[in-house]
Amino acid sequence: MKLYSYWRSTTSYRVRAVLNLKGVSYEQEAVDLVAGDQSSADYKAMNPGAGVPTLVLDDGTVLTQSLAIIDYLDATYREPSMLPAKAIERAPVLAAALTVATDIHPVNNLRVIAQLRARYGAAPEQTQDWMCYWMAEGFAALEAQLTEKDGFAFGDSPDLADICITAQCYNAHRWGLDLMRFPKIARIEEACLAVPEIAAAHPDRQPDAPQT
Repeated sequence: MKLYSYWRSTTSYRVRAVLNLKGVSYEQEAVDLVAGDQSSADYKAMNPGAGVPTLVLDDGTVLTQSLAIIDYLDATYREPSMLPAKAIERAPVLAAALTVATDIHPVNNLRVIAQLRARYGAAPEQTQDWMCYWMAEGFAALEAQLTEKDGFAFGDSPDLADICITAQCYNAHRWGLDLMRFPKIARIEEACLAVPEIAAAHPDRQPDAPQT
Protein backbone atom coordinates (compact mmCIF):
# COMPACT_ATOMS: atom_id res chain seq x y z
CA MET A 1 0.00 0.00 0.00
CA LYS A 2 1.39 3.38 -1.01
CA LEU A 3 0.21 6.79 0.19
CA TYR A 4 0.96 9.76 -2.03
CA SER A 5 0.97 12.76 0.26
CA TYR A 6 2.46 16.13 1.06
CA TRP A 7 3.82 16.76 4.53
CA ARG A 8 1.87 19.98 5.11
CA SER A 9 -1.40 18.75 3.64
CA THR A 10 -4.07 18.48 6.32
CA THR A 11 -6.02 15.99 4.22
CA SER A 12 -2.93 13.79 4.06
CA TYR A 13 -2.53 14.25 7.82
CA ARG A 14 -6.03 12.82 8.32
CA VAL A 15 -5.27 9.66 6.35
CA ARG A 16 -1.84 9.13 7.93
CA ALA A 17 -3.43 9.35 11.37
CA VAL A 18 -6.09 6.75 10.55
CA LEU A 19 -3.58 4.39 8.92
CA ASN A 20 -1.42 4.65 12.03
CA LEU A 21 -4.31 4.15 14.45
CA LYS A 22 -5.39 1.02 12.60
CA GLY A 23 -1.83 -0.32 12.43
CA VAL A 24 -1.84 -0.52 8.63
CA SER A 25 1.60 -0.68 7.01
CA TYR A 26 2.11 1.73 4.14
CA GLU A 27 4.82 3.35 2.08
CA GLN A 28 4.85 7.11 1.59
CA GLU A 29 5.56 8.85 -1.70
CA ALA A 30 6.01 12.61 -1.43
CA VAL A 31 4.05 14.88 -3.76
CA ASP A 32 5.51 18.38 -3.52
CA LEU A 33 2.50 20.64 -4.00
CA VAL A 34 4.60 23.79 -3.99
CA ALA A 35 6.83 22.45 -6.77
CA GLY A 36 3.76 21.36 -8.76
CA ASP A 37 4.30 17.58 -8.66
CA GLN A 38 0.52 17.12 -8.52
CA SER A 39 0.16 18.63 -11.99
CA SER A 40 2.42 16.14 -13.75
CA ALA A 41 0.79 13.98 -16.42
CA ASP A 42 1.63 10.78 -14.57
CA TYR A 43 0.13 11.97 -11.31
CA LYS A 44 -3.02 13.36 -12.94
CA ALA A 45 -3.50 10.06 -14.74
CA MET A 46 -3.68 8.47 -11.30
CA ASN A 47 -5.58 11.28 -9.57
CA PRO A 48 -7.43 13.52 -12.06
CA GLY A 49 -8.21 15.99 -9.29
CA ALA A 50 -4.48 16.64 -8.92
CA GLY A 51 -4.69 16.63 -5.14
CA VAL A 52 -3.47 14.66 -2.19
CA PRO A 53 -3.80 12.20 -0.64
CA THR A 54 -3.93 9.31 -3.07
CA LEU A 55 -3.85 5.76 -1.71
CA VAL A 56 -2.78 2.94 -4.02
CA LEU A 57 -3.72 -0.49 -2.73
CA ASP A 58 -1.56 -3.56 -3.17
CA ASP A 59 -3.69 -4.71 -6.11
CA GLY A 60 -3.24 -1.35 -7.87
CA THR A 61 -6.63 0.10 -6.99
CA VAL A 62 -6.41 3.87 -6.61
CA LEU A 63 -8.39 5.71 -3.94
CA THR A 64 -8.67 9.49 -3.70
CA GLN A 65 -10.28 12.04 -1.35
CA SER A 66 -9.36 11.73 2.31
CA LEU A 67 -12.82 10.95 3.68
CA ALA A 68 -13.42 8.31 1.00
CA ILE A 69 -10.06 6.74 1.82
CA ILE A 70 -10.87 6.77 5.53
CA ASP A 71 -14.28 5.21 4.83
CA TYR A 72 -12.54 2.40 2.94
CA LEU A 73 -10.03 1.90 5.73
CA ASP A 74 -12.79 1.85 8.34
CA ALA A 75 -14.73 -0.79 6.42
CA THR A 76 -11.65 -2.91 5.75
CA TYR A 77 -9.76 -2.55 9.03
CA ARG A 78 -12.53 -2.48 11.60
CA GLU A 79 -10.61 -1.55 14.73
CA PRO A 80 -10.48 1.04 16.02
CA SER A 81 -13.60 2.36 14.32
CA MET A 82 -13.63 5.99 13.25
CA LEU A 83 -17.41 6.25 13.58
CA PRO A 84 -19.86 5.08 16.27
CA ALA A 85 -22.04 2.10 15.40
CA LYS A 86 -25.33 3.79 16.35
CA ALA A 87 -26.72 6.20 13.77
CA ILE A 88 -27.78 8.75 16.40
CA GLU A 89 -24.22 8.84 17.75
CA ARG A 90 -22.64 8.78 14.30
CA ALA A 91 -24.49 11.85 13.03
CA PRO A 92 -22.80 14.49 15.25
CA VAL A 93 -19.37 12.97 14.60
CA LEU A 94 -19.95 13.23 10.85
CA ALA A 95 -21.35 16.74 11.21
CA ALA A 96 -18.20 17.92 13.00
CA ALA A 97 -15.90 16.17 10.53
CA LEU A 98 -17.78 17.62 7.57
CA THR A 99 -17.68 21.11 9.06
CA VAL A 100 -13.92 20.85 8.71
CA ALA A 101 -13.80 18.94 5.43
CA THR A 102 -16.50 20.78 3.48
CA ASP A 103 -16.89 24.19 5.16
CA ILE A 104 -13.40 25.14 6.36
CA HIS A 105 -10.85 23.30 4.25
CA PRO A 106 -12.08 24.15 0.71
CA VAL A 107 -11.40 27.88 1.23
CA ASN A 108 -8.20 27.29 3.20
CA ASN A 109 -5.78 25.48 0.93
CA LEU A 110 -2.85 26.05 -1.41
CA ARG A 111 -5.01 26.36 -4.53
CA VAL A 112 -7.03 29.19 -3.05
CA ILE A 113 -3.95 31.04 -1.84
CA ALA A 114 -2.33 30.67 -5.26
CA GLN A 115 -5.39 32.17 -6.95
CA LEU A 116 -5.64 35.04 -4.46
CA ARG A 117 -2.06 35.94 -5.25
CA ALA A 118 -2.14 35.35 -9.01
CA ARG A 119 -5.55 36.85 -9.86
CA TYR A 120 -5.90 39.58 -7.28
CA GLY A 121 -2.34 40.36 -6.26
CA ALA A 122 -3.02 39.54 -2.62
CA ALA A 123 -0.14 40.45 -0.33
CA PRO A 124 1.07 38.01 2.36
CA GLU A 125 -0.83 39.82 5.12
CA GLN A 126 -4.01 39.67 3.03
CA THR A 127 -3.73 35.95 2.43
CA GLN A 128 -3.10 35.43 6.14
CA ASP A 129 -6.19 37.50 6.95
CA TRP A 130 -8.22 35.41 4.48
CA MET A 131 -7.06 32.13 5.98
CA CYS A 132 -7.64 33.19 9.58
CA TYR A 133 -11.04 34.75 8.82
CA TRP A 134 -12.49 31.61 7.25
CA MET A 135 -10.95 29.26 9.78
CA ALA A 136 -12.33 31.38 12.62
CA GLU A 137 -15.79 31.37 11.01
CA GLY A 138 -15.74 27.60 10.71
CA PHE A 139 -14.19 27.02 14.12
CA ALA A 140 -16.86 29.18 15.77
CA ALA A 141 -19.57 26.96 14.28
CA LEU A 142 -17.61 23.85 15.19
CA GLU A 143 -17.02 25.00 18.77
CA ALA A 144 -20.79 25.37 19.18
CA GLN A 145 -21.35 21.80 17.96
CA LEU A 146 -18.95 20.27 20.46
CA THR A 147 -19.84 19.03 23.92
CA GLU A 148 -18.41 20.13 27.26
CA LYS A 149 -16.27 17.14 28.21
CA ASP A 150 -12.69 16.17 28.78
CA GLY A 151 -10.47 14.73 26.08
CA PHE A 152 -11.80 13.77 22.68
CA ALA A 153 -14.69 15.34 20.80
CA PHE A 154 -17.46 12.83 21.46
CA GLY A 155 -16.17 9.50 22.75
CA ASP A 156 -13.38 8.03 24.84
CA SER A 157 -11.07 7.45 21.88
CA PRO A 158 -10.24 9.42 18.72
CA ASP A 159 -12.81 9.28 15.94
CA LEU A 160 -13.26 10.92 12.54
CA ALA A 161 -14.20 14.26 14.09
CA ASP A 162 -11.08 14.30 16.25
CA ILE A 163 -8.86 13.48 13.28
CA CYS A 164 -10.32 16.21 11.06
CA ILE A 165 -10.23 18.80 13.83
CA THR A 166 -6.64 18.05 14.82
CA ALA A 167 -5.44 18.22 11.23
CA GLN A 168 -7.15 21.58 10.73
CA CYS A 169 -5.57 22.88 13.94
CA TYR A 170 -2.18 22.43 12.30
CA ASN A 171 -3.27 24.87 9.61
CA ALA A 172 -4.59 27.25 12.25
CA HIS A 173 -1.22 27.33 13.99
CA ARG A 174 0.56 27.75 10.68
CA TRP A 175 -1.46 30.85 9.80
CA GLY A 176 -1.47 32.36 13.28
CA LEU A 177 -5.06 31.77 14.39
CA ASP A 178 -5.26 31.88 18.20
CA LEU A 179 -7.00 28.72 19.39
CA MET A 180 -7.51 30.18 22.87
CA ARG A 181 -10.75 31.50 21.38
CA PHE A 182 -11.87 27.91 20.85
CA PRO A 183 -11.19 25.97 24.08
CA LYS A 184 -13.06 22.81 23.07
CA ILE A 185 -11.13 22.58 19.80
CA ALA A 186 -7.84 23.24 21.61
CA ARG A 187 -8.71 20.51 24.12
CA ILE A 188 -9.35 18.01 21.34
CA GLU A 189 -6.05 18.77 19.62
CA GLU A 190 -4.18 18.34 22.90
CA ALA A 191 -5.86 14.99 23.55
CA CYS A 192 -5.15 13.74 20.03
CA LEU A 193 -1.49 14.76 19.99
CA ALA A 194 -1.01 12.74 23.18
CA VAL A 195 -1.87 9.62 21.13
CA PRO A 196 1.41 8.29 19.66
CA GLU A 197 -0.16 7.17 16.37
CA ILE A 198 -1.63 10.61 15.73
CA ALA A 199 1.51 12.40 16.86
CA ALA A 200 3.49 10.30 14.36
CA ALA A 201 1.21 11.55 11.58
CA HIS A 202 1.95 15.21 12.38
CA PRO A 203 3.28 17.16 9.38
CA ASP A 204 6.54 18.10 11.05
CA ARG A 205 7.39 14.42 11.53
CA GLN A 206 7.04 13.40 7.88
CA PRO A 207 10.03 12.35 5.75
CA ASP A 208 9.41 15.14 3.22
CA ALA A 209 9.18 17.86 5.87
CA PRO A 210 12.09 20.32 5.84
CA GLN A 211 14.81 19.35 8.26
CA THR A 212 15.51 22.03 10.86
